[in-house]
Amino acid sequence: MARKQFDLIVFDWDGTLMDSTATIVKSIQAAARDLGLPIPSREAAAHVIGLGLAEAMQVVLGPEVDPKYHPRMVERYRYHYLTKDHELTLFDGVREMLQDLSQQGYFLAVATGKSRVGLNRALNAAGLLATFDATRCADETFSKPHPAMLQELTRELGQDLKRTVMIGDTTHDLMMAQNAGAAGIAVEYGAHPLDQLAACSPLFSAKNVPELHQWLGEHA
Repeated sequence: MARKQFDLIVFDWDGTLMDSTATIVKSIQAAARDLGLPIPSREAAAHVIGLGLAEAMQVVLGPEVDPKYHPRMVERYRYHYLTKDHELTLFDGVREMLQDLSQQGYFLAVATGKSRVGLNRALNAAGLLATFDATRCADETFSKPHPAMLQELTRELGQDLKRTVMIGDTTHDLMMAQNAGAAGIAVEYGAHPLDQLAACSPLFSAKNVPELHQWLGEHA
């Protein structure tokens, strides 16, 4: 069957495939609390999800906090997140959607703000190591919204950016797609609010995984 628009479908991980937004937010807040720093709001902590870890901690602490705290925030965040990450689960319907897309012959990839070690651990725990044709992490290349992750994934898989779609729950994902000349699809159940996602003019915006699965089946 000829594919309609896309050959390569790239997913963000946290907040798009893995139900981890709340855990990441709480881990950021706990790290700040450990260091006696101002505790970021839920919105502020959620906004930096998708960035590389060091950059995320820098942004969430803001310019008024001494940069000497940035590496300590990273260390405390990792501590809190690692005590919880074994409890995380994929969103309902993700496994079935990925199996279906794989059977239809799409190339599947992940572009994430996680580290390589973190993504491999998550893929292994979810039993998805063999599902994706390629993956890119923030500690291997430029962080979102720089287009490098998508450029590298298409190059590695011999694909065309014009026939590539990036699916994510943050404006970082959608801006990366725009910067790379790829299409972008928003999911509304993750870290960033709907109005911010809509401002990036995604091709489609899915309320949940079944709606995303259905749209991809009909239009991708």
